[in-house]
Amino acid sequence: MENTLLNTINEQLKAQFADAILSAEQEYDFPVFTVKREKIVEILKFLKENSETQFGFLTTLCGLHYPDKKGQELGVMYQLHNLQKNTRIRIKAFMPISEPTIASVSSLYASANWQERQEYDFFGIIFKGHPNLKRILNMDEMNYFPMRKEYQLEDGSRDDKNDNMFGR
Repeated sequence: MENTLLNTINEQLKAQFADAILSAEQEYDFPVFTVKREKIVEILKFLKENSETQFGFLTTLCGLHYPDKKGQELGVMYQLHNLQKNTRIRIKAFMPISEPTIASVSSLYASANWQERQEYDFFGIIFKGHPNLKRILNMDEMNYFPMRKEYQLEDGSRDDKNDNMFGR
């Protein structure tokens, strides 16, 4: 059923947004669509309001950081749910770390308000048009974003650990 859902939604998105759909694939149990960040509001609005898709519930909005993906280091993943058909999909949009901005979808989904603030707080992603984008969990004085993969996981100077036992 998932591949049918993937194909159906991919055809609808391609017909409506053509070159804004960068990829469509099945990841585990979710159809996943990567889209251009400039079209995120229009695409999510279409998926929410279209009578065939009806993805009216934003389950999750989370930041992504892939430091080795040059020009697309930061991203946002939206997980949408059609409650009537009990189907879910993921939409991803990526951006360069030098320009960490994407349009806010809080006007479409009320739950995005808090989730966008959280991802701003932890990843530094700026959601343009957000009604109150500020830190909510970390201190205002923090000048870094703790969920970015910019720091080593462990102190490399330690010699009292043997990581061979842990698959490293």
